[in-house]
Amino acid sequence: MQRKLALLVGIGALTVLLMLRWEHVMTLVNLMSSKQPSAEPELPPDTITPIPGSRHLMVSAFKDHRLGGAIRVISIICRQELQPLYCVLCANTSANANADGALNQCAFSQAKVNVHSDDFGFSFVTSDVLCMSPALQQATHVSITANPYANLTFLSIQNQEVKESFKYNFTVCISNLFGVYNNALQFAQTMEVYKLIGVQRVVIYNTSCGPDVEKILKYYSKEGMLEVVPWPIDKFLKPSTGWKYHLHHGDIHYYGQLTTLNECIYRYMYQSKYLLMNDIDEIIMPYKHANLENLMGILQQQRPNAGVFKIENHIFPKTQFDDSGRFRLPRWRSVPGVNILEHVYREPDRKHVFNPTKVLINPRSVEQTSVHTTLKQFGLVFNVPFDVCRIIHVRVPLQGQLSKDQLFIDKKLWEFEKLLIPSIDRALNESGVL
Repeated sequence: MQRKLALLVGIGALTVLLMLRWEHVMTLVNLMSSKQPSAEPELPPDTITPIPGSRHLMVSAFKDHRLGGAIRVISIICRQELQPLYCVLCANTSANANADGALNQCAFSQAKVNVHSDDFGFSFVTSDVLCMSPALQQATHVSITANPYANLTFLSIQNQEVKESFKYNFTVCISNLFGVYNNALQFAQTMEVYKLIGVQRVVIYNTSCGPDVEKILKYYSKEGMLEVVPWPIDKFLKPSTGWKYHLHHGDIHYYGQLTTLNECIYRYMYQSKYLLMNDIDEIIMPYKHANLENLMGILQQQRPNAGVFKIENHIFPKTQFDDSGRFRLPRWRSVPGVNILEHVYREPDRKHVFNPTKVLINPRSVEQTSVHTTLKQFGLVFNVPFDVCRIIHVRVPLQGQLSKDQLFIDKKLWEFEKLLIPSIDRALNESGVL
């Protein structure tokens, strides 16, 4: 008798729970159908949008055809405050749209949150919010919310179609500009080197920069080589200016560097055959091939199943100068920044010390990335020998105790002199920096 009573109580409790859950879901569905389909989609004014009912942020949305058409929303999640999140998927197509462009058809589902494994100790972490619902395969907009009664802001869903041909062969993703970064000379020189080795597009995420770099950004944007993505992360969080939490503190690692790198992969997944994921003061340079196209033709032939190519970082100390003064051009002295052509001395590898890498990737082979390596990928990873390709990184020395005769001479950039010098002059003049 007691067992039957307990069973009846259990069934009753389960029925009530299911009724409450069903009532909650129906309330949400009714809310969505009553509010959203009759309203034009409210699109975000910035590239960063708060998720209602939480401290989390959403950035951009993409259809991931590798996951059966799931919608991936690149997000920033506070890992100490994980909570249920919900997707609102809506369609706005010629077949079902009102004359005013309203969202006519919406579906609601619980989201799956994948927090990336690299957080460097910070509270706010790059994450993927996945919307897996098959209810609305033709969705054009998505919103993420923790509060179904809040006013929603929708993101346009990008990458609606798989493409086999691409606008660009090589695109460089540069994660962040912030503070008063005004290294205009090095930036202009680097952009012109990119052109000569086969880069057609550069993407840079800009929080803030100095006045001369701002002129350079405008010049290359007008020219068509550069896309500047606004990145107002400091409006929403306290960014760290470094990558170690115990040293630099803040809410998020290095002005959201990991988020921007991942965003760039999906933004250019069907625009570019390859992506180079490196910093603004780094150049991924082929040493045995004339350009990136020749390099990748050989590497891809040798490693047909590889989608990630790790390139070693090599330091060229900006404290050591070429003795000849060959490129110490008087007209460049008034331009703020480092003249990379003067720094031809390269630090040797340190034994038993990890040599950092950056990656050159097929973006369709990568699901998640960190700074120095990918986190999740569909293809193989190949470590490119440093004599085939390496990073020229002109910066403060890591081995400052070494004298000049203990460094290697590396004049690779000088091979581009005839074409490089006039193009740098043109960029500096037409941008108004000179």
